[in-house]
Amino acid sequence: MEDTSESEVLLDKKCSVNCEIDHVDVIMKTEKKMDFTSNLALAILACILGSSFQFGYNTGVVNAPAKVIKSFYNETCQNRTGASMPDSTLTVLWAVTVSIFAVGGMLGGVTAGYWANRFGRRGALLRNNLLTTVGALVMFSSKYAKSYEMLILGRFIIGLSAGIGTGVAPLYLLEIAPVSLRGMCGTFNQLAVCFGVLTSQVLGLDAVLGSPNLWQFDVGFSVIPVVFQLCTLSFCPESPRYLLITKDLEDEADKALQWLRKTVDVSDEIEEMISEKEAQSRIKKFTVGDLLNSSSLRTPLTISIVMQLSQQFSGINAVIYYSTSIFESAGLSGILAKDATVITGGVNVLMTFVSALIMDRAGRRSLHLIGLGGMFISGYILVIGLIFQNNISWLKYICIIAVIVYVIFFAAGPGSIPWFFVAELFAQGPRSAAVSIAVLVNWFANFIVGLVFPILQNTIGQYSFIPFVAMLAMFWLYTLLKVPETKGMTIEEITASFKNTSATYQPISADKSDG
Repeated sequence: MEDTSESEVLLDKKCSVNCEIDHVDVIMKTEKKMDFTSNLALAILACILGSSFQFGYNTGVVNAPAKVIKSFYNETCQNRTGASMPDSTLTVLWAVTVSIFAVGGMLGGVTAGYWANRFGRRGALLRNNLLTTVGALVMFSSKYAKSYEMLILGRFIIGLSAGIGTGVAPLYLLEIAPVSLRGMCGTFNQLAVCFGVLTSQVLGLDAVLGSPNLWQFDVGFSVIPVVFQLCTLSFCPESPRYLLITKDLEDEADKALQWLRKTVDVSDEIEEMISEKEAQSRIKKFTVGDLLNSSSLRTPLTISIVMQLSQQFSGINAVIYYSTSIFESAGLSGILAKDATVITGGVNVLMTFVSALIMDRAGRRSLHLIGLGGMFISGYILVIGLIFQNNISWLKYICIIAVIVYVIFFAAGPGSIPWFFVAELFAQGPRSAAVSIAVLVNWFANFIVGLVFPILQNTIGQYSFIPFVAMLAMFWLYTLLKVPETKGMTIEEITASFKNTSATYQPISADKSDG
């Protein structure tokens, strides 16, 4: 029995080595042509400005002009009833206005896979522009119709569009890029989100589109990226991987690759895709139910869910949604508060780029720990500053610095890691189902924060960040004890480690020689 077992182990190791050699051969072939062509750049730009940018923009669009839009709500109520809207009603209504975007995002996110497979990645993105246009026009028209209900409805519709975009855009980017540029393309996706937030903050300034006479153009701005995407992505090809692996259109995939790479010699990538298609045909297709019922996948699924919760319950969207009001609470005037909000958005963009450069060197778990720890410290300082700012005047500047440092640490790790970390914990079979659950959890947590934070502000004021600080401590501890470091590890090594874990899980580590 022992001899047989040893033979099986040796055979498995030999097969594993052969598979790794074949994998290296494929990668070496596909990495011969790694030029960042102008056609590839156009496809990336067309994708992210029409989807990822929209997600970021509509996340932050109601932040800077919040006071102006609330005045519109009040005026609308007065015109209808002859009386001003009670403060408690306005607080709840504004919380719904902010958070309804995430409700649409949840529904759109869970259907993204259907649209991507039904119409293709490019086809889904182009069709998604219809939802974006409808949502933007409904919000734009709300002022002239004197209906805040239309603004809320428009936020919901454009949330549906953003949810679909968060699922489809990364697929398109990763499938049109050569192997060595996929990480860069993922970075472009996150950068576009941050840039969208920053753009919404700039346009929301009083001197731009945040005034009582122009705020409708601010919320309706999303039509501009729609026009850009329709005029650019329409001339770009469908994902070659989708064409070959999903639709079995090898000739079309070949043409798409030739356009993206600007060369006729794409046989190596076509061969790699054919191999992937053959391998995929032998892999069991997992449903969400299969994933939930699998004991061996329960630990990585739990880690994936907690990672998503750590991103949203860190309080970052409270900063994005309400940073202007936070700065005003810190004692800044309205104009200075909005300027500080713009600076915060710029820091977010810059640090996201820096994070991408060091991600593969520092490691996912390490950066996530650093990010959560830094957010905990700066969040704690922010709470102290807000509580005692009336007694010590210079504390308002400490609050501003704390918010900016908080955003820096968020961008360093928790901002991007949860989105791709889930894909590293699962093999090809259950990966799609795991990503679907992760996206749903992320959007739901986003909704909870958007809905609850203004109520916290209204009821406990300067203490409203304490729940987030407490949760940051818990997420940091969970990451330290449970989350593995996946840097330098293959998917097979990661998934095998979960199958061999006992009830008491010990984090796996990639601290081993490369040889």
